[in-house]
Amino acid sequence: MKIQEKIALVCGASKGIGLAIARALAERGAKVVLPYHDDWPDETEEMKKEFARYGTNHLAVQVDLRDSEQVKDLVDQVRKQFGFLHILVNNIERGGMPVVHGSYDRKVNRGQWDLEMETTLKAKWLVVHNALPLMKSSGEGTIINVSSIAAIVGRSGPAGKIFSDGYAAANKAVSSFTETWAREAAPTVRVNELMLGFFDTRHTESTRGWELLTAAERDAVKEHTLLQRTGSLDDIIKTVFFLIEDALFMTGAVLRLDGGYVLGGEQVPVMPDGVLD
Repeated sequence: MKIQEKIALVCGASKGIGLAIARALAERGAKVVLPYHDDWPDETEEMKKEFARYGTNHLAVQVDLRDSEQVKDLVDQVRKQFGFLHILVNNIERGGMPVVHGSYDRKVNRGQWDLEMETTLKAKWLVVHNALPLMKSSGEGTIINVSSIAAIVGRSGPAGKIFSDGYAAANKAVSSFTETWAREAAPTVRVNELMLGFFDTRHTESTRGWELLTAAERDAVKEHTLLQRTGSLDDIIKTVFFLIEDALFMTGAVLRLDGGYVLGGEQVPVMPDGVLD
């Protein structure tokens, strides 16, 4: 699948990973749709200014992706302006780090559980539910559900102060969606999941919670990762391009991009001599 002239909807494109993916797709010649909300106003203005240089090859739309009617309207706008939709990067999430938020029992966290579920899970469902018919009618397409290894490790080990219970549970459910949508979308649209570990703008250096951890706690995350580092935006972009352009026989799969964090903490012992003669 070639990216040039394809229509790509990138959720969460105001900042961080979503912005990096949207920028890379636009540079490769895709026409990019950029839904945004009111939670990152400064970053959103910068994003709109940057993509304005692409003229009619981009569409920035203010929308609450948790609202079914607004999501329907977003897809209608894509259909009216471009007629097609080939690529969907389903990068929507909201998680409260325990080191920042503390327990759900705290008064300040009233509504936090619902926010994590509605954003990380419900919004993903609404976007695919409404966009899939347009994608199928476009002839070919690919959906990438961006999730987190919180689905596997939850609030345990070095990640225990970073992944909240609700966020972990919501990400666990994303894999169920990935399999269901792969069945519904076949054979013209591929649906895969990119499960991320610790990255520069996600859970680590550029987040408030990372700075609240002690130096030892931050080191423990990296030491638990087999490759002994956190990931970069370039690592993600290369993998996204692989899923779009090259993984043509892959659908319904979960591709874990975590530097080996999930496998960390366990060591392979030296092979014993054995007792047989």
